[in-house]
Amino acid sequence: MLRYRFSAEDFHRMAETGILPEDARVELVEGEIVNLSPVGKRHMAAVKRLMNLLFPLQQAQKALLQVQDPLRLSPESEPQPDLVLLAYREDFYRDRIPEAQDALLVVEVAETSREYDLGVKVPLYAQAGIPEVWLVDLLGHQVQVFRKPGESTYGENILAEGELEILGLKIPVKEVLP
Repeated sequence: MLRYRFSAEDFHRMAETGILPEDARVELVEGEIVNLSPVGKRHMAAVKRLMNLLFPLQQAQKALLQVQDPLRLSPESEPQPDLVLLAYREDFYRDRIPEAQDALLVVEVAETSREYDLGVKVPLYAQAGIPEVWLVDLLGHQVQVFRKPGESTYGENILAEGELEILGLKIPVKEVLP
């Protein structure tokens, strides 16, 4: 099978010239353009719930919420996590795509994508040095928390119980799961 590899810049040029439709549900992972799973109602509700729970951090100008937008991890990887908590910037990243060092937290909501998220995306986030990742598993009705990034894995992988905490904000796990 012949595969073509692309950089993030190639990927954006394809979108700008119309090769990739504006509404295409794709992301760039290690130089390959990957189709994203369709988003179901439970998935959409979970993302909205997380936005609502994390919004106080944006109101307090401690962080910015980014929903299903690109996050540049490397010149060849630009996934679109369900939610990213970014370092606060007055310009709201107007002139550039947020990068790995800007991310305080990445959240992936898994309904049908759990294996892909765990096998592909979480290791990419670790390689890029994302300090914390939450995997909200809708089918397993649990939240996995990954911390202490290493070369391709996280040093800490726990099932969240009771509360999640980020930047001093405490969120009951039962409020994250629909």
